[in-house]
Amino acid sequence: MPYLGQDLTDTIVALATPPGVSAIAVIRLSGKEAVTAVALIFEGKDLSTADPNHVYFGSIVKGGQLIDEVLVTCFHAPRSYTGEDVVEISCHGSPYVAQRILEVILKGDIRMAGPGEFTLRAFLNGKMDLSQAEAVADLIASTSQSGHDLAIKQMRGGFSRELSQLRERLIHFASLLELELDFAEEDVDFADRDKLDSLIREILVVITRLIRSFQLGNVIKRGVPTVIAGRPNAGKSTLLNALLSEERAIVSEIPGTTRDTIEEILNINGVEFRLIDTAGLREAQDQIEVMGVQRTLEKIRGSALLLYIFDVAQLDREQVGADLEKLVTGSLPYLAVANKMDLNPYAKAEDYKSALLTEDRFIPISAINEMNIEYLKERIFDTIFSDGYQQESTIVSNSRHHEALVHVRDRLETVREGLSSGITGDLLALDIRHALHYLGEITGEISTEDLLDNIFRKFCIGK
Repeated sequence: MPYLGQDLTDTIVALATPPGVSAIAVIRLSGKEAVTAVALIFEGKDLSTADPNHVYFGSIVKGGQLIDEVLVTCFHAPRSYTGEDVVEISCHGSPYVAQRILEVILKGDIRMAGPGEFTLRAFLNGKMDLSQAEAVADLIASTSQSGHDLAIKQMRGGFSRELSQLRERLIHFASLLELELDFAEEDVDFADRDKLDSLIREILVVITRLIRSFQLGNVIKRGVPTVIAGRPNAGKSTLLNALLSEERAIVSEIPGTTRDTIEEILNINGVEFRLIDTAGLREAQDQIEVMGVQRTLEKIRGSALLLYIFDVAQLDREQVGADLEKLVTGSLPYLAVANKMDLNPYAKAEDYKSALLTEDRFIPISAINEMNIEYLKERIFDTIFSDGYQQESTIVSNSRHHEALVHVRDRLETVREGLSSGITGDLLALDIRHALHYLGEITGEISTEDLLDNIFRKFCIGK
């Protein structure tokens, strides 16, 4: 198949390390001419007789001119990343040197790789399935321990194995239902309807769990947007600084100091929380402050967690309750952070108790003294991962996978409805085939050229 208008049987080359000055740069080739192309410019070991998976020292020379001293590693098909012959050249990390080596390689019958083309070839050559290939991009983009762990687990095939087991069991029943069509005149049932219903219910439990895990997987992958909101001088910026253990936001006793949002990353237990310090909530005094308050409300609507902070020395139960009614919408998780306990050490949760402020949401702190800040971090983590964060369980983090799983669930629900209403086996088989199709789209057992183009064009070149 072509990819971005190019022939996938071509030998390709690309810089596999980021551009810029570094200690070393790695240039990767893949394809049937990879070894020959490098052998023409490499002085050292005769690469045509080189042992696979060995590193050889030598020089890249063109027209008698030494370009660089390098290390060359050859990987022979099919035991390579792409399943083809692969050669990697480790040269000095000068952008000029890397570019010169690329230029002399490209003068032969070699072309530059497209985005993600090495990984696409690995998929097409059976080295990994599609969900594993997508995990490669997630691993490269990971910025936290949890995001890294999630990508590693998927790249190693945990998600794929779970789906493959479900798919095999469905295929068994689909084949029995379709076998019945060959014996329609004899009115024979090969597929036990009760066992099929039991299997569908069992699979639906797994599929539903995977669908629900997407919200968790998405925040692990992208970070948890966490808004700090409250009235002016409640201590929002002081709290941000205390959580970060650095002076990131300007702190002042003058109300309305924060006019725009400030965003910083806080890592708790390997998960990134994107803290968003917002403008104080009050009747605005000027147009800029009006815009700041509007932006605060917008950020809250797009957040995964709200930290409502209030001054225990200034606000009473009614005022706190009114603020929460204004800020808390739908099922948004939130904590009520009772700040300035150093000024009112006798403040208790029951003093502010309301329908929206229960004791378990009340977190007493003194941001300026950093009192209870570590406990607040624990509660922030536990509020998002209230069902327990178990890295060993399968978690969906890819929106394409989530959409496909929703289609699988809908089709299987239709099968169950058909079983209860006694519809014919051919219609049951049709819905099961549709469910199998969507499961196959996730792992790439069923794929289209457009789908592959859309996935791999988002990769970096060289991977």
